[in-house]
Amino acid sequence: MAGSSDNGDGEAGDYSTQLGDRIRVIRRQKRLSLQDVEARSDAEFKASVLGAYERGERAVSVPRLHRLAEFYNVPVDQLLPPIDGRPDAEVGGTDEPSGWTTGDKVIIDLVALGEASGPQVELIRRYLEIIQVKRQDFNGRVLTIRGDDLQALAAIVGTGVDEAPDRLTDMGLFRNSSVS
Repeated sequence: MAGSSDNGDGEAGDYSTQLGDRIRVIRRQKRLSLQDVEARSDAEFKASVLGAYERGERAVSVPRLHRLAEFYNVPVDQLLPPIDGRPDAEVGGTDEPSGWTTGDKVIIDLVALGEASGPQVELIRRYLEIIQVKRQDFNGRVLTIRGDDLQALAAIVGTGVDEAPDRLTDMGLFRNSSVS
């Protein structure tokens, strides 16, 4: 069993494998192949080396890990495997709590959010970053909002929950769930 300290090759190997798994999960959430990463990073991250990281066959230095997190636009700690015994099933969970029952999902266009500006937009951006970290969801394109999340967004934009999707639409941030 792996403990909290790394004092043997078995534990180092397990951690390297788990680290590689996390790196792969984030890359796949970004919908990138190994070759895509190499091309988009101008060969800073070679496909063969990144693949070796992902398989746990090659150690990743802290500066390289930090740079990879910047490339993927995620916090560094999201590339690290959990050490507190959380089961893998918790990673990227998608259970929808009951609370928003209008029939339509509220989907925020993260690309449009990246291009928007203004004081409310910055608060929304920071709030959604917290949600992404909590869910470990870094696809970078859209984020489906749950009932509790929508209540907080409604408070940020100064509306009631029922009016929040309309306000988000006015801001260019709402993506209709029927649009793929």
